[in-house]
Amino acid sequence: SAFVSSSLGVPSSHHATTTSSTSLHMALGVLARKAKEASLREYVKGGLEDSVRAKVDELKKAAATDSTLDPHPTDADWTAGPVQAALTKRKGTITIIAEYKRKMDQSGFIDEVFNPEILSPSFREFGATAVAVMADDRIGGCTYADVAEFVTEQRGAQGEMPGPLPVISSDIIVDELQLCQSAAYGAEAVVLMADVIGMDKCKELKKYADLLQLECVVAVTSKEEAQAAITDVGATLIMVSGVEGGADAKYEVVDGLDVPEGKQVCTIANILARDNKALEEVEEAWMCRDRGFNAVWLSDALYKSGADPQEHPGAIIASCKAKSSVKWASPKARSGKGEGAREYLGDLLM
Repeated sequence: SAFVSSSLGVPSSHHATTTSSTSLHMALGVLARKAKEASLREYVKGGLEDSVRAKVDELKKAAATDSTLDPHPTDADWTAGPVQAALTKRKGTITIIAEYKRKMDQSGFIDEVFNPEILSPSFREFGATAVAVMADDRIGGCTYADVAEFVTEQRGAQGEMPGPLPVISSDIIVDELQLCQSAAYGAEAVVLMADVIGMDKCKELKKYADLLQLECVVAVTSKEEAQAAITDVGATLIMVSGVEGGADAKYEVVDGLDVPEGKQVCTIANILARDNKALEEVEEAWMCRDRGFNAVWLSDALYKSGADPQEHPGAIIASCKAKSSVKWASPKARSGKGEGAREYLGDLLM
């Protein structure tokens, strides 16, 4: 349909821009967007699955009858969606979004990553609040079939303690068709990357996501992007992504943002994996908690130690959620002296 192919058949007129990204970062964003648009064209040629087609039709109908959808509902109308509500706990606590992927950013495919049916219950039992699936095959080694597997496994925990976790589709989303894919496969939220698609496209896609009842996590790299995501896009889930320099640098991006009265913004710190065997990411999670972030997003850091019995993904999640103070506990790992995170994690899991 023209709706599906509208932004796939012609070069996009918008350009990803950000006030603080380097030229290289911007260039990579443009390349990622163009590569994704090309793969979507191939996907459309191959024919859509019935479930995705049904969501496309649903979205077309909703967009036709609600073309003036306001991305900024009045204060009285706004309520946090279920994913945002789950991620926003009392002050002094941090929630964890565990991202599943088969490829590491630096080193290619992960040697010992388990299948979704094994890791999905582990994420839940060790204390994650949400699961994300990096559904871009080139970057994460996963597809929407993995999203579906996580959704199915999590739904099977209905009525149990802990209960099912929401699943977030973490594709490089450049077109509403991917929103339809995410909804069709059972995701409850999606990630929109501001520096890849630009704010105008974020605003357009959030409107479509609202119609599909998908929550949007807007990934930003600067304070300017964060404010624009709130003011122009209407976003209330803001993830600081691609910012190096630890908790302080990340917190600068969200500190003092102007939030419309009656709304609440959930702030998420995307913790970059260190290129070593230490567990500095755990300490950064504690520091993000202490700065006031609501949640941390863990990806490559979960898989650095493979299936090590004391540093597997569940153990990393549990240690990030621990009440330890940065002042009194240090998650330095593998010191060779029998100290640090390995024993610390072992104690947590007892």
